[in-house]
Amino acid sequence: MMNYSSRPAEEPAVRARDLTVVRGPRTVLRGLDFSVPHGQITGLLGPSGCGKSTLMRAVVGTQAKVTGTLDVLGSPAGHPTLRTRIGYVTQAPSVYDDLTVRQNLDYFAAILDPGRSAAGRRHDDVSRAIADVDLTSQADALAGNLSGGQRSRVSLAVALLGTPELLVLDEPTVGLDPVLRRDLWNLFHAIAADRGATLLISSHVMDEAERCHRLLLMRAGEILADDTPDALRARTGSDTVEAAFLHLVDEAIAAGRTKETTR
Repeated sequence: MMNYSSRPAEEPAVRARDLTVVRGPRTVLRGLDFSVPHGQITGLLGPSGCGKSTLMRAVVGTQAKVTGTLDVLGSPAGHPTLRTRIGYVTQAPSVYDDLTVRQNLDYFAAILDPGRSAAGRRHDDVSRAIADVDLTSQADALAGNLSGGQRSRVSLAVALLGTPELLVLDEPTVGLDPVLRRDLWNLFHAIAADRGATLLISSHVMDEAERCHRLLLMRAGEILADDTPDALRARTGSDTVEAAFLHLVDEAIAAGRTKETTR
């Protein structure tokens, strides 16, 4: 199984400096500076509308009007060489309802690496990805006949094709039952530990923060904190990451009010 853990520990998988995204009259991301370490799960957490999805689109190279510096796996975000090295799952399942689970993965596998033999390594990749998301028994079912949670897992399986070095997952557990959420998080940790892959996972559910190695906490297009869960709890004197996040939000609001009154 492919392992990427031999890279220098000091080289981040993602590095952003003064990352800014403007959409119309609105600045969606405001001069962000952060790094995502290799081989770990970094959680991108914050309320809906804070800029998480925009940041993820910037990382995978599909976001327009990005300024600043954003390097991904040693190359500028969106570079053609990153195409097969990154797996990306959007909030909405990206599958064809009139194809079976296996047909969906065969199709995307052919797009990702058209030179592979359908009877060879591509077939092995498809079978492994289906098994990873526990859909082997539904492999020949039409995607349109699956539940919402199962269709989300098909999208995740597509992202796992070819053992990507970086997985960017935009709220992959939204709407899933607690058992499936637990199973997916176990899979995420196995991917990081066994394959040495890097995962950037967004969520607005704060209890998922406790499952991450490192956290980027966002609010209103800005990063409030970039640290480990333990360090955030210690820094704010909080028992949970959710309480730590609320503490940091209150600090930011208070600091903003102080700036307003001193002008």
